[in-house]
This record gives sequence, structure tokens and C-alpha cells, in this order.
Amino acid sequence: MRVYYDRDADVNLIKSLKVVVIGYGSQGHAHAANMRDSGVEDVTIALRPGSASAAKAEAAGFKVMSVPEAAAWADVMMMATPDELQAQIYRDELHGNMKQGAALAFAHGLNIHFKLIEPREDLDIFMIAPKGPGHTVRSEYVRGGGVPSLVAVDQDSSGNALEIALSYASAIGGGRAGVIETTFQEECETDLFGEQVVLCGGLTSLITAGFETLVEAGYAPEMAYFECLHELKLIVDLMIESGIAGMRFSISETAKYGDVSRGPRVINANVKRSMKAILKEIQSGKFAREWVKEYQAGLPNYNKLLEEGEQHPIEVTGRHLRSLMPWIPKKNIKGAQAAYG
Repeated sequence: MRVYYDRDADVNLIKSLKVVVIGYGSQGHAHAANMRDSGVEDVTIALRPGSASAAKAEAAGFKVMSVPEAAAWADVMMMATPDELQAQIYRDELHGNMKQGAALAFAHGLNIHFKLIEPREDLDIFMIAPKGPGHTVRSEYVRGGGVPSLVAVDQDSSGNALEIALSYASAIGGGRAGVIETTFQEECETDLFGEQVVLCGGLTSLITAGFETLVEAGYAPEMAYFECLHELKLIVDLMIESGIAGMRFSISETAKYGDVSRGPRVINANVKRSMKAILKEIQSGKFAREWVKEYQAGLPNYNKLLEEGEQHPIEVTGRHLRSLMPWIPKKNIKGAQAAYG
């Protein structure tokens, strides 16, 4: 696996091109601001008519265009919008308007890998995927660092797609930390698997099951919340800093013995079989088709499951306990969007 750095990229290449970022959400605003600070003069934001994000982008000093107008102007377009919107944006606003030989970039491989978008043959198609949220992409750049990123080329019509992609990655700070070469397939399938099985789906289900087990056994929900959710940050921070072995070095001998002797009884062969089944659903495109169908139906099951999660006792308990801890930053999560326009 090859890793590229700033020394491997010619940042002047992206500086010579007209760049459009579609969307001004989490990733979009960070890409645009970092490129501008790297000396890319022609950076424009493309948004739908009437977008609430237009005022934010203009206040930050960016020109805002409609997507079709921007497509006719741009040399490079970055699709920084939610996955479920991208196919329609390409079909209705990009396909017939992008310049011959332009480049269309993505921060996630789903729509290209599963052929929800089948781009024109004259376009370069590449991916630059920072491995961190937009606010981190921006804050690390500002402090002189960067977030490790992935690069992949799916369609190299110009013969120069990788060079353009690396230049783009360098301009947003990725080359400072390392840009790892991959494919749209590998990025997409591993990303979906990680979200569903470990980082989001697996973790939230594990936490909730632990909380329920303690409460059902008669323990106070506040105690269950602290032990199954609140203290998780300590363990995760230790693992990020020094790996699983480093985390084990930092905890008590009692905790360590419980980890290695009981953990495999929870995450056992049955769980791994479920993980493999989920991976097959991802690889076959079943999950992508299911998600597209759910979105097109108006998200009935999605909204039902989210609502049920918000009403779970662990959320009720957590809201109360967090109100007693003023040192925990309070965020208006529902007010924050990473959306197209």
C-alpha cells in the first residue's frame, strides 16, 4: 500500500484549476477553506437555489453558484453532499453541464462503486477521503497539521487524474499527514462495514445491551450509564493513543483480566458470523440498494428506528447526567447539518 506526502504532489496543479465544492456542510466548508488558504484562488461553492448555506459561504468570502452554472465553469468538482443525494445531482445537474475532460471527485466511494452514478467517459473520477470529520480537517490544517486521507482513481480519462487528486489532497492538508492509495471498492466496503459493525451499529448496540442488562438486574440506571457509556471515552482515548495493548497497560490488573477472559464470550463466534453476513450484504450491494429504496420511500423505517433510539432509557438517563457535568461541551447536534445546500 503506497502512502503519498506533500513532496509527492504538485500543489501548483490544483492552483491552476477552477475548483467547485458542491455543498457547504462539514466536509465542504473545510475543503474550500483549506484550499483557499493553500493558494487556490478559484474556489467556488455550488448550492441549490434558496440554500440556507449560501449566506454562510458568502460570509466566509466564497462565491456561490447554482450547480449547473458551476458545472459549466469548473475544471474540478468535489461532491461534498450526502450519499443519498448524489445520484440525482449528477443526473440532473452535472451530466449534461460539466466541461469535457473535467474531473469529478468524491469523499466516499458508494455511488461510484455501486454504479448509482455512471459518469461520462470523458471525465476523470477520483476520490479524496479525509479520515476525520470536517471540523478536524479544518482545525488540523489551521494548526499546521493535516488529517490522513485516502486517494483512489476510478476513471483516468486525462491520464493525469492521480496527479490532480494528489494536488487536491495536498491543498486540503492531507499530504502533511499521509495520503493512502486505495480503490473505490475497498474504501466503500470497509467504511460501510466499520460503521455498521463496530463504530456505530456495533458499539451503540453493545452499550445499550450492557445498560439494559444492569438495569434489568436491579442496578440504578445512573450507575449503568456511567459504567457502560460515560467511561468509554477513557478507554477509546487510550486505544487511539497506544493501541489495544497500550490501553491494557494503563488499566488495572482486574480490568485487564476481565477484558481478555470475558470479552471473547461477548464478541464470540456467533457475533463474527453476523459480521460476515453484514459484510456480504455490503459487498453484494444489498445494503446500498436497501438504503436507496428507504430514502426514496421517505425514510419511514429510518425515522422510526431513530425515534425509538432517542426514547430509550439510556438517552433519558444520559441527558440528565450530562446536565450535571458542565465540563462536557454541549452541542446542538440537531442544528448541525452536513448537507447539500
